[in-house]
Formats: sequence, C-alpha cells, structure tokens
Amino acid sequence: MHRKRQAIRDHTAEANLFARRATIAFIIVTAMLGIVLNNLYSLQVTQHDDYQTRSNGNRIKVLPVAPNRGLIYDRNGVLLAENRPVFSLEVIPEKVDDIEDTLARLTSLMAITEEELTRFESNLKGTRRFKPVVLRTELSEKEVATFSASKHKFKGVQIEARLARHYPYKETLTHVLGYVARINKRDLQKLVEAGQEDNYAATYDIGKLGIEKYHEETLHGTVGYQQVEVNNQGRIIRVLNVDPPTPGKDIVLNIDLSLQQEAQRILEDTRGAVVITEVKTGGVLALYSNPSYDPNLFVHGISSKNYSALLNSPDRPLINRATQGQYSPASTVKPHLALLGLEDGVVTEDYSIKDNGRYRLPNVSHVWRDWKRWGHGEVDIAKAIEVSCDIYYYDLAYNLGIDKISEAMQEFGFGDYTGIDLYEESNANMPSRGWKRARFNQPWYIGDTIPVGIGQSFWTATPIQLTHSINTLVNRGERYIPQIIRGYKESNGVDDLIPLKTSRPIQINDPKNLDIVLNAMHDVVHGEEGTARFAFADTPYESAGKTGTAQLFTVAQDEKYDEDEVDERLRDNALYVGFAPFDNPEISITVVLENAGGGSSNAAPVARKLMDFYFRGRTFETVNVDSESEE
Repeated sequence: MHRKRQAIRDHTAEANLFARRATIAFIIVTAMLGIVLNNLYSLQVTQHDDYQTRSNGNRIKVLPVAPNRGLIYDRNGVLLAENRPVFSLEVIPEKVDDIEDTLARLTSLMAITEEELTRFESNLKGTRRFKPVVLRTELSEKEVATFSASKHKFKGVQIEARLARHYPYKETLTHVLGYVARINKRDLQKLVEAGQEDNYAATYDIGKLGIEKYHEETLHGTVGYQQVEVNNQGRIIRVLNVDPPTPGKDIVLNIDLSLQQEAQRILEDTRGAVVITEVKTGGVLALYSNPSYDPNLFVHGISSKNYSALLNSPDRPLINRATQGQYSPASTVKPHLALLGLEDGVVTEDYSIKDNGRYRLPNVSHVWRDWKRWGHGEVDIAKAIEVSCDIYYYDLAYNLGIDKISEAMQEFGFGDYTGIDLYEESNANMPSRGWKRARFNQPWYIGDTIPVGIGQSFWTATPIQLTHSINTLVNRGERYIPQIIRGYKESNGVDDLIPLKTSRPIQINDPKNLDIVLNAMHDVVHGEEGTARFAFADTPYESAGKTGTAQLFTVAQDEKYDEDEVDERLRDNALYVGFAPFDNPEISITVVLENAGGGSSNAAPVARKLMDFYFRGRTFETVNVDSESEE
C-alpha cells in the first residue's frame, strides 16, 4: 500500500493572500469608520441646531395661560359677577390607555353620577384628544384629598384649580347678566370662523347670554403663554419663561342693584317685567323679568332634571320678558297716536267727539266698544288721554289710516330693535299692509285699523320698546339708545364712562303739540278723572304716565267680560308707562304684568312703589288730588 505524498506549502503565496485580505478588510473598516465619523459630524455639528430643537421639544413645552375674566359691577360699585376658585377633575384622553376602565375606577372612588358621565362623554366627542375634559366640577376638600392619595393609579387624570364665574345675587340679575358656561362645538366653530380659537386655548367657559355674551370680547381678555420644562412623565419641573395673559376689563353697569331688588320684591309671584331708565341718557337702571332662575346652575353644567324643569315650565323663566316679551301695548301708545294726529292735522286741540261707549263704521254692523260701557261724553284729545277714551282713538285711527300710523310708530321704534346691549331682544311687530300680505296673504281691511288705535290687533311691543318710545316723547324727539353698560372700572378706581348712544331723532313740527300730549299724560296721574290718579295719590313728586289694559281674547258682541269666569292665563295684561319728576324728568318706567287685570289698578301701583323707592328721601312739592278712576 502506497502512502499519499504531502504537497510542499507555498509560504510566499499564503503571505500574499493574507496581505490582500487584510488590506481589503482595512479599507472596509476605514470606510465604515469614515461613514460613522461623517454621521457623527453631521449630527454633532452640521445638524446640531435642528436636533437640539427636537430634544428641547421633548422636555420643554409651551402652555397657554387663560386670562382672568373681567368682573361686573353695578353703578354704585357693588360686585355682581365675580371669579371664585374651584377644583375640577379632568381627563386628558391621549394619556389614558383605557377610558372606560378609568371611568369605572373613578366612579367607585368618588361616586361620579350617571349624568356627569353622560356629560363627559358628550364633551369628549367635541374636544381634541390632547386637551383636558372636565369630568366633575366643584370638588370638595375631602374629594380632592381622596383622589390625590390614589393619583398614581390614574394615568392622564388630574385635579385642576381654576377660577369659575359666580353670581352672588342669583335670580335677581339673570336676564341682565346672563351667564357663562362650557365652550361647546357651536361656540368653537364660531371662534374658528372669527379667528379667535387660539385666544381661547386655555379657556373653558364663554358668555352664553346677557351682558356676559354681548360683551364677551371685553370681559374675556387675551391668552398668555408659559414655557415649562417637564420630565418624562409630563410633570412640570420648572417654568422657564412667562408671557402673562391680559385680563378682561372690569365692566360697570347702569343697573342700580337696590332698585333691581325692589322690582324683584314687588313682582313676587307675578309674571311680568319692569324697565326703569334714565330719561336723558337711556341708561338702564333696572331691568327685571319675572320669573327668573339661578344662573349659577349653568356655570358648572346644569342637570337634565333642572334644565327640563326650566324649559318646560308654563311660566317660561328662560324668556327675558323685558326685551323678548311681545305684548299688545294697549292704551300706553295713545299719547304717540295723539301726537301723530296733531302733527298730521287730522285733529286739533279743540276737536272733540261725542262718546256714548260704542263706535261703528259707516255701513258696517260690527260695533267697537269703549272700556267704559256708557262712554265719556264729550271728549277732546287731552281728555281722551286722561280718561283713556277708546272711542276717540277708534275714530282717530280711522281718519289717520294704517299707512300713516305704521310709518310714524316705526319712527318711535315700534317693530324694530332698540339697540340695547343684549342679544336677547325681539323686534315685536308694527303691522302694515305689506306685513299682513306677507304674513297671511290677505289685504288690509279698514276693520283691522280700528283696534290698532288702542294698541291692539296685530300690534305688539316689548317693554323696552315702550320705555324707549316714552323717552323719545319726553326728550322731545331725541332718541337715546337704551344701554346697560355704563363704562369700565379703571385701576385707579375711577370709572371710564362710555359715550351716549343715539339714533336719528324724530322731527316735531310744532312743539305745542308735544306739550298738549305731555300735559295730558300729567293729567292721567294728577287730573280729576285720570286713570292713574288713585295709584299716585299724595306722591311728594309730580309725574306723568299712561295706563293700559290689553285684552287677550275677543269678547262676543253681546257678551260682557267677566274676569272671574276667564281662565287665569287668558285674563287681561296690565300695563303702565310713565316718567318723573314731570318738570325735570329723571327716570321713565314701564311695567307689564301678565294676566293681572286692569292697568290702573295693578300696573300703576307697582310703578308708584318703584318711583317712591327711587325718590325716597327727596323733597318735592306735594300734589293732592281726589277723584275716581276706572281703567
């Protein structure tokens, strides 16, 4: 057997092979090291600023800071709307792994109600995931302590302390102040459209009604920002820089709280409204609608039960009767129609008619009756206002015609917005031919004009419109727009008053005509047959006014109105408009009482009490009048 011969090793070839491999490996390693060094240079030098910014973004955050909402004061410096600290339980959706589980555990810990959960889920749908959503508000100290002890178990849940609106006088000022409440989808959409979304980045609430809504931009202020350093759990370690927010301005109102409270006290359980203004400025001293409700219920989210009770109440507390209530003005507009008749030459100071209690048009069988069934006898224009003679005004309306009446009464502001600084205002209705055609597709008949002469038929007005129209008469055609806001409270304690707002004045052709009307309104209160003379007997001041009784349904031709047999909500509305003192008017007043009966026996006494309250402690020349009244 032959052995295999072993080949002789070529050491030179092996050395050359090793050298080639080593060279290739060195080149590869060098190339890779070059790449690494190049990347390091790029990261450390070339792109340093970019990555430095990204790194800071992981530990530095810019957070919006909500401005403090401006406070609201009455004309005497009484605080009407304030900001109070409250604790709320909030959830940041993007930081919570399982919302349902978290809510279940929170419910067992703090007994969260079904209504709170429902409201949270509703708010959750309309909020961005990185923004906190309130689960519960107004936590007690015990609840705060209970959650704080278990906070580590609830990722993305936190307790926040913030300022919340509070209205110390509750129902007294609801329809004036309105209220703030949570920003909802509709509010957010409006903010986006107005380009104001960023300014509300840290704000939870927004004005919903009243002054809070009308002057929202002034009260809200401007958002601020703070730059903070946070740890890997998102907790703030320190504040690096602060751009402070600008707080909202403090507002001063024309409202006199004591007068407002007196109106509330006097109305008690009566449905109705009271408006009191400064005659020569239009400043609103009192504006009360009854019944009212507590606006604090809405600030933290009203319960479904409470809201349903307000919404479904037959007394309609959510309606601001002073600016939204639409009532037949009744006889309160007779002075306006009298001035129109005098100015137009349809009647004169000496023109009179025989009133036997019934009025008929030629060749028409329908009879319109006076409130005094046997009539007032011979009546001229001054007496027609003093005794509130319906027959005289049926005849005046017939001779004027609806076209002249509608045009002239629109000059006084009927059928239009007054411009008061509340969004909750109705323009009511001043009827015309065109209106009836558009509303009913029917022509205007002469029979439609007759009841317009006594402020009924299709004519409706709001209490603020009646006040505005009386102020226009007293100011001899000058028109001052009713204003609730008086100015702004400055840091030095001095109020910065805003300028008066006016609209185009009414042209009075003959000042004597206006004197006739105003003197007749004086006789309504102080005349021998004035319809308000009993209500204002023995006042230390002289005033003027006009009573009104608005019938809510038509009585058949041969029937007599019997209040005791009529459903309570179908009974007459009682109205009164007036001003005082007569020689140098300071205030005007409008009182409307729903289903209360006659204006002279119900609305006028309310006006008297409020005027007495306003003028308390003042000295005037005493007026003594003894006589009877009916309307």
